Amino acid sequence: MNIELQMLIWSIALGLVQAAIAATGMTGQRGLGWAASARDGTPTAMTGVSGRLERARANLLETFVFFAAAVLAGYVLQRHTAMTVLGAQLYFWSRLVYVPIYALGIPYVRTLVWTVSMVGIVLLLIPLF
Repeated sequence: MNIELQMLIWSIALGLVQAAIAATGMTGQRGLGWAASARDGTPTAMTGVSGRLERARANLLETFVFFAAAVLAGYVLQRHTAMTVLGAQLYFWSRLVYVPIYALGIPYVRTLVWTVSMVGIVLLLIPLF
């Protein structure tokens, strides 16, 4: 298994962990009754660390589909280069670092880390053209 696929698998694991953490925060703020309900109506806004963790989870999902598609396209087309390895590693590690930075509410650094993850996706795409 190449490194790009390994980073994809680790990114899936990261997404699952982020979903569990965000769900825990949501349950803490809205209560077990809300979590177990059909969730009809408009929920109260998530605030503080729980809200930031939920937004970090949503942000991962916004970029993950592009990352996964680029990794899988590279695998199918057999475009495995040092650039794709670097791109996959940049994506995974920056997404991992992004979670605590966002949870702590650190401005600018969060945006920089997000940008690094996007550069990782671009590095995966370049050999595909």
